[in-house]
Amino acid sequence: MYGIDDRPPPLEAVSLGVQHVVAMLLSNITPPLLIAGALGMAVADTAVLMQAVLVMAGIATLVQAYPLGPVGGRIPVVMGTSIAFVGVIIGIGRASGLAVVFGACLVGAVVEIVLGFSIGRLERFFPPLVNSVVLMLIGLTLIPVGVDYAAGGVGSADYGAPINLGIAALVFVATLALNQWGRGLIRYASMLIGVAIGYVAAAAAGMLDLSGVAAAGWISLPSIAPFGLEFEIGAIVLIGFVYVISAMETLGDISGIFAAAGRLPSERELQGGLVADGVMSGLAAVFSAFPNTSYSQNVGLVNFTGVVSRHVTAVAGAILLLIGLVPKVAAGFATIPAPVIGGGGLIMFAMIFASGAAIFHRSVELNQRSLLILAVALALGLGVELRSEALSMLPDVAQTVFGSGLLTGGMTALVLNVILPQQPDTRSDVGGA
Repeated sequence: MYGIDDRPPPLEAVSLGVQHVVAMLLSNITPPLLIAGALGMAVADTAVLMQAVLVMAGIATLVQAYPLGPVGGRIPVVMGTSIAFVGVIIGIGRASGLAVVFGACLVGAVVEIVLGFSIGRLERFFPPLVNSVVLMLIGLTLIPVGVDYAAGGVGSADYGAPINLGIAALVFVATLALNQWGRGLIRYASMLIGVAIGYVAAAAAGMLDLSGVAAAGWISLPSIAPFGLEFEIGAIVLIGFVYVISAMETLGDISGIFAAAGRLPSERELQGGLVADGVMSGLAAVFSAFPNTSYSQNVGLVNFTGVVSRHVTAVAGAILLLIGLVPKVAAGFATIPAPVIGGGGLIMFAMIFASGAAIFHRSVELNQRSLLILAVALALGLGVELRSEALSMLPDVAQTVFGSGLLTGGMTALVLNVILPQQPDTRSDVGGA
């Protein structure tokens, strides 16, 4: 309907921009809620995180649409907080605190910036085989986090209470039903609507504390480094690797966007998109927001509507920026109870795993080599994730780095893909085996 540089009429552009915000809003606010809950943060501090991630998602989306020099690709992608970093950030935050997390996010962003400027030479190291294994690991390592939230949150006095599990189940079932039988915007917003239903149920059960909303102001700017910035080499290495994963996701989403436009992205568009992802994620860390990435559900929305205009996604970015400047909105999001997030999060995390499995099935030849890489990467990744105490005798830096199932499994897939020779096996060979 509209090409990348086309400008829809103002009212139509606003309605389409709102649709983009609805499609991605829950995915954007879930990571800070998960991290804040896992680290036992107060509601007021959670609201600070929430405001920062909303503002930075808006700015990053605007920069992708309207580049600043080499930063930005003139592309219609909607940016938001990356779910890929959640498990790693929780681990670092528990061990060393948020100041170390944001220091690592700031320095680690250089990795994605370098990848962006070197995309022509490095793209071959990240084939669908590696990308799919990494996506599966992201989903698998986050599912236990979702279960903890569904039960009421780690350390909560009512962990596993029937009311918690019931509300999580309500969100889970409502989201599934709306996604399968809803149409248009209802389907794209199914998870957000499911969470809204759970929120109402939690309110009826007396689970909400709205005092933070009343105390929050109406207009304010995010603060610079409200939680501080500290730098530890192990945390930087760990976060730096996740930036590689984030770059893979952004590359895939940019390609998906241009598929809707009927062409492949140019190297300049890929480069600008990745560089913007890295630069804006580094800037986000300065304001205590978590790293950004492009959002796949918005890529799906572009393909569904046929509206590929970057001016429409810029409207979505402006809306995110505006609501981020209202602390009462951020404080309201911070009141969402753990079981509500758990019910929606479980579907989100499971779908991440399923997306990786779909890529593996669709784009990877099922021969002995690819199955071996998949098996070894998942075994080592899940092994250290579920039994991190096995590394307790290693130095602290090694525990931080290799204790992450995402990094251990992802690096295993990356290295094995480089060193194992290609084999001529086919799908029929595997079936015969």
